[in-house]
Amino acid sequence: MKLLRRVSVTVPPARAEQARAVMLELFPTGFEEIDHEGSLELAAYTNSAGEERIWQAFGGAAGSDVDGGWEERWRQFHKPSRVGKLWIGPPWESPDTDALAVVIDPGRAFGTGGHATTRLCLDLLASEPRGSVLDVGCGSGILSIAAVRLGFSPVLGIDFDPQAVEATERNARDNEVEVEARLADLRESELPEVDLALANIAAEAVLALGPKLRAARAITSGYLVSDEPELEGYRRERRIGVDGWAADLHVRQ
Repeated sequence: MKLLRRVSVTVPPARAEQARAVMLELFPTGFEEIDHEGSLELAAYTNSAGEERIWQAFGGAAGSDVDGGWEERWRQFHKPSRVGKLWIGPPWESPDTDALAVVIDPGRAFGTGGHATTRLCLDLLASEPRGSVLDVGCGSGILSIAAVRLGFSPVLGIDFDPQAVEATERNARDNEVEVEARLADLRESELPEVDLALANIAAEAVLALGPKLRAARAITSGYLVSDEPELEGYRRERRIGVDGWAADLHVRQ
C-alpha cells in the first residue's frame, strides 16, 4: 500500500497507554512514537481512510503530506526486539547470531512483536515446560512461531479473521517452522486439549475464553495492569508487567 499522509495525535502522559492501545488496534502493522516534553505524539503513515479512522477514534488529528523518503522513515520505527533467546524483527534487519529468530514483515502482518504484551507473553512462554500449544487469536503468528523456535510441539494457531490465519501460515512458511493455523470462532468452536494455551487478546475475550479452554496452563495478555481478568476453572500463578501492560500465567485447578 502506498502511504500518502502522516497523521498524528498528541496526548498527555496520563492518556499514553490508552492512546497506544487505540493506535495498535487501528494500525497493527506499526506506528511512530515521539516523546515531547509533557506529551507523547503517536503518528501513522497512512492514506485518507486511515486518517479518517484516527479522526473518528480521537476526535481530531494533525495530518500532513509525506515528502520523499517516507519508506525509509517507516522502516526506522520497526525495530527488532529481544526477549531472552528470541529475536523478533523485520526482514531488513539481521538477527543476533546467538538468537532464535522470528522474522515478521510489518507490511504483511497483524502484529510485529514490538508491543509490550507480545514481549510479556514471550517472557512467560520461555520458562514453560515444553509440550503442545494453542495460540488463541494468532494474528501474524508471532507467538506460534516463537513457540516452535523454543521447542514446543505441536503448535496450533486459531483466529476468527481469515486474513490472520493466512498471515500465520505465510509467516510460518517464511520462518521455515511447522505451525497449523485454523479459522475458529470462540463462541462456537470447540478448542482442542493442549498443554499450554496462549491468548494475547482483550480482557473481555479472556473472560469469555475460560469456559472453552482445555489447557493445563494458559498465558494471557492484551490488557493493562489495572485489568485482572480471571479464567474460569484456573488460578493465577504469576503476573508480570511492563509499561502499564500485564500478562498472567494461569494453572488449571
